[in-house]
Amino acid sequence: MRINCETQVHFSHAIAIITSAHLACYAMSNTPTTTHAALQQWVADMTALCSPLAVEWCDGSDAEWERLTSLLVEKGTFTRLNAEKRPNCFLARSTTSDVARIEDRTFICSATQAGAGPTNHWADPAEMRVTLTEKFRGSMTGRTMYVIPFCMGPLDSPLAKIGVEISDSAYVVTNMRIMCHMGAHVLKRLEDEASGAITKKRDGFGTFIPSLHSVGAPLPSGQADTTWPCNDHKYIVHFPETREIMSYGSGYGGNALLGKKCLALRIASNIAHDHEWMAEHMLIVGVHAPDGSSNYLSVAFPSACGKTNLAMLIPPPTYLDAGWKTSIVGDDIAWLWPHEDGKLHAINPETGYFGVAPGTAYETNPLAMESIKANTLFTNVGLTDDGDVWWEGMTQTPPAHLIDWTGQDWTPDCGRSAAHANARFTAPAVQCPTIDPNWQNPDGVPIDAIVFGGRRATTMPLVFQALDWNHGVYIGATMGSEMTAAAAGTLGKVRRDPMAMLPFCGYNMGDYFAHWFEMSQHVTQLPQIFHVDWFRKSAEGKFLWPGYGENMRVLEWIVKRCNGQVAANATPIGASPFFEDFNTAGLEGFTAEKFAELMALDRSEWQAEIADQQEFFTSLGDHLPAELPHQRELLAARMG
Repeated sequence: MRINCETQVHFSHAIAIITSAHLACYAMSNTPTTTHAALQQWVADMTALCSPLAVEWCDGSDAEWERLTSLLVEKGTFTRLNAEKRPNCFLARSTTSDVARIEDRTFICSATQAGAGPTNHWADPAEMRVTLTEKFRGSMTGRTMYVIPFCMGPLDSPLAKIGVEISDSAYVVTNMRIMCHMGAHVLKRLEDEASGAITKKRDGFGTFIPSLHSVGAPLPSGQADTTWPCNDHKYIVHFPETREIMSYGSGYGGNALLGKKCLALRIASNIAHDHEWMAEHMLIVGVHAPDGSSNYLSVAFPSACGKTNLAMLIPPPTYLDAGWKTSIVGDDIAWLWPHEDGKLHAINPETGYFGVAPGTAYETNPLAMESIKANTLFTNVGLTDDGDVWWEGMTQTPPAHLIDWTGQDWTPDCGRSAAHANARFTAPAVQCPTIDPNWQNPDGVPIDAIVFGGRRATTMPLVFQALDWNHGVYIGATMGSEMTAAAAGTLGKVRRDPMAMLPFCGYNMGDYFAHWFEMSQHVTQLPQIFHVDWFRKSAEGKFLWPGYGENMRVLEWIVKRCNGQVAANATPIGASPFFEDFNTAGLEGFTAEKFAELMALDRSEWQAEIADQQEFFTSLGDHLPAELPHQRELLAARMG
């Protein structure tokens, strides 16, 4: 539904002011935009503040997709790809200044600075509201304001969170349609909740999370537009207590798709803390044994540690022949809650994949390649001469010529990358060939194991199991990856990324750890906790483990441990596999000696590790739960 608003309005007061000029815009509509009074009021307030040329309520339909993608092609924002090679697919190119999440401009505006903690950028909420009110004032002049009703999680899930994103970007609308439940059916659910037509309760029943976004590029009459409007001044702001999100200046990824990291992690982690559940940066994978049994794992890795590859793992031929299978519930975010059956259950709040393109290939992740064959948006990748996409690592032989992500002619010897390092694909999750039958089950899937991991060339063995829940929380709290940058003093230094949540925890990290410990009081059948490291190297600098599909061997040992089917070797850091219990069938040249090297514990390395962990704990301040230094002392004593 499109409402033209030709009248320009200006305001000197706060966001909530409404004028007769803005009300006249709504009078032009033949039907009410929504029966939800609070939503109608909020949209009216934001229209008054942002002064759009038109207001459009998004319905998520195929017709809307066709209209908006065609509009974006006409504007030059989208390039329609070869319909035979990539049906219903489009390529977008952003500006060089708007290519990734911007952590230094991401704020948690909690009531107190202590609420945000030392790992977040905090700003006073009252002061930030004043700043943003001025930024958003008139920010949509000459543009269409899109009202995007969306839901994170299946609509009938007890954890489902309904939000409404207001945005002046059609690129955002098309991506949101893929990444979450979006459109008229979500709006109808919200209205039915508010009117009492639906009695089933969820946290936030009848309410929505306001999510305001603008690229911050007003378009006065007569001014030419750009293909990727944005602003040099960027703000990605979260108000945890009032459950609000405001994003200004960026049109890219998690900065603009406000259902993803902003709602599903930063705001949701606050909601989860208050309501005894967990919002985590985790994939969810199913492991299905030949006997018909299934186990589900939630896995947390920092970036560049093989997260998507594990979510879409294809078992080696020996496993496939024996009847093993894997399935994917989600590749990025998991919401977990204590279920009435005594276990933690998990849902994936998203409906799409916003994956990193470079390095994705049939050799590394064939399921991802199958998932992006149609109905996919590509951002900042190369465009081949026959209307297809290409990026580094996609094929062994690059094209002789293409148009790179900046719009320039590209050849293999030009000295530039064809795709930006953070180039992305946005693809419907349902297109993955191994999508789990229960991936949209409102009841979620029962989680048997939680797995942490990082990129460690030394110290960490291939796999080990925590002694108990509290020890497992300690393992997650201290996980990290060795830095690979050549900057002086950083090579090999471990960057701690607790539970892979460092950029995404929406409150004090110490309180977040305490919440993990407290969750054990609400779950009678706790998941087992493990740590993996696919990246350990020999003294000669060669990887000791082949990784990729062979990681299925580690998953098999994990699920067998969960099911009590194999014994384990007790070590100072936890339980590790015996070689004879670790499936090496078909793994050529993998001897007991190589396994021992991969699992070895070097006490000097671990003493350095324990010292570095203490330095990290000190940096977190006085909210750190006492159990974490206690677990560190126990580990130090076991290491001797």
